[in-house]
Amino acid sequence: MNAIKNNLAIYLEGRKNLQPMIFIHGFPFDHKMWSGQVEYFKEHYHCVTYDIRGFGGSPAGDGQFTMESFVDDLFEIVDTLNLDKVVLCGLSMGGYIALRAIEREEKKFRAVILCDTKSEADTNAVKLNRFAGIKQINDEGVQKFVGTFVPKCFTNEFINLNRHKYEEILNRALKSDPAGLKGCLLAMAARTDTTDYLPKIKIPALIICGSEDKITPPDVMKAMSAKISTAIFLEVPEAAHLSPVENSDFVNKAIEKFLKDKLPA
Repeated sequence: MNAIKNNLAIYLEGRKNLQPMIFIHGFPFDHKMWSGQVEYFKEHYHCVTYDIRGFGGSPAGDGQFTMESFVDDLFEIVDTLNLDKVVLCGLSMGGYIALRAIEREEKKFRAVILCDTKSEADTNAVKLNRFAGIKQINDEGVQKFVGTFVPKCFTNEFINLNRHKYEEILNRALKSDPAGLKGCLLAMAARTDTTDYLPKIKIPALIICGSEDKITPPDVMKAMSAKISTAIFLEVPEAAHLSPVENSDFVNKAIEKFLKDKLPA
């Protein structure tokens, strides 16, 4: 682990002279959700993962987060590590961060990979659901909230057939700081809509969605992909919302092919 300013925990694998890739994890997980991708790509890419504030090794502080502050953290990583033309990969909340980062400063990035995420801001119904989550954390604690939320991110088949891996991921999420959980819920509820920027994206984009994702379903992500002229859409079989974890082999090979096809040597 390398700690940069403001106690943000980052993790580096692969030689620094290789093409940099930054992976942004989803809610309520940590950088280790990308372990299958880092292990696969670290021989040929400089892989950077980090813990969003309130998760893993990054303390929550006062928990007063916004999507803009999360993008500021991402840019701090890029600038502090002197990373040039990053391949950016984000899942779910990490995808929200990636989309807003590209909207703010696309020139920092060479390509983007968006997994199980969407560009639209929350509807009122979704906002109310997030606020209900905050109330649940306050009233019943982190274990009840995380224990209810995390299973929705996986297929039942994955949970049953990969019990040890699932429980490892669940147990890490159960250690989340309540201030971090609530701060992220508020940041997601308050985020801006990035849909209008989609047709302006110029860098290559790979859009990935689990075939059984009920949080950001394939039809939603396919519609988002259709608005990006540079995009390729792929549906991941045998996967729900955490497609890079549930079917890492398929996702890794899809990302590898995308990067080879779209990025000149």
